[in-house]
Amino acid sequence: MGKESEAAPFYETAISNGLSGEELRGAFLGLGSTYRCLGEYQKSLGTFDKAIKEFPSDRSLKTFRALILYNLGKFSSSVEELLTQLIDTTSDENIKAYEKALRFYSDKLDQTWE
Repeated sequence: MGKESEAAPFYETAISNGLSGEELRGAFLGLGSTYRCLGEYQKSLGTFDKAIKEFPSDRSLKTFRALILYNLGKFSSSVEELLTQLIDTTSDENIKAYEKALRFYSDKLDQTWE
């Protein structure tokens, strides 16, 4: 809606006032995404890092965190995370056929072999 700078304080207040469960997860995602949209990448990364500590199995948080890594110029880490989420969740048989190779290369994107 283009009102990110207005939304951030509401998310911050809601989180600091003791949200829990799904409401907390959603507020973390909203705040982290809002910070990203505002170009406040370090704040966004910190928010997603906190969220993932609280909700370690939530794939949406990890996927949005990958966007921040991209914005911070951490391209390899961003692609690695996105590949991991794709491999872990896909039902596409053509991707699954190459799962072992994709997992192996996911953290070696800049490496070459002779």
